Amino acid sequence: MGKWFEDLPAGHAFETPARTVTETDLVAFSGLSWDVHALHTDAEHARATPFGERIAHGALVLSMAVGLRARTGYFDDTLLAFLEIRSWQFLAPVRIGDTIRARNEVTEARRTSNPSRGVVVQRVEVVNQEDTVVQAGEMVSLMRCRE
Repeated sequence: MGKWFEDLPAGHAFETPARTVTETDLVAFSGLSWDVHALHTDAEHARATPFGERIAHGALVLSMAVGLRARTGYFDDTLLAFLEIRSWQFLAPVRIGDTIRARNEVTEARRTSNPSRGVVVQRVEVVNQEDTVVQAGEMVSLMRCRE
């Protein structure tokens, strides 16, 4: 069982496990999303960009952050809905071979009009192996409350 609304007061922080971004991840995401921009799929093109090499799709890294958050077990059987992503920023490139993880801090927790539900707002920072913040924003979740 995951964390209940009552287990996630403002100020509560947690970090996810880490994951290395691979060539396979870029290829699979390109196929699933149909985002085959040369920055992600063409090494020669990417070499001539300011990045100097192919980089991961921003949406791929965001999706990985959501998955890494799920791996914590915090939301097992207690998350009712993922309501919103607010002010998401893509701050630095993620390259093949980078290892990312997500740092999370609850910034707001409030009950809804339904006593069995609460809304939790979390500041999320995706960081790489050098602790550089590569993406950041807020994720809003609808959580179960204890009866």
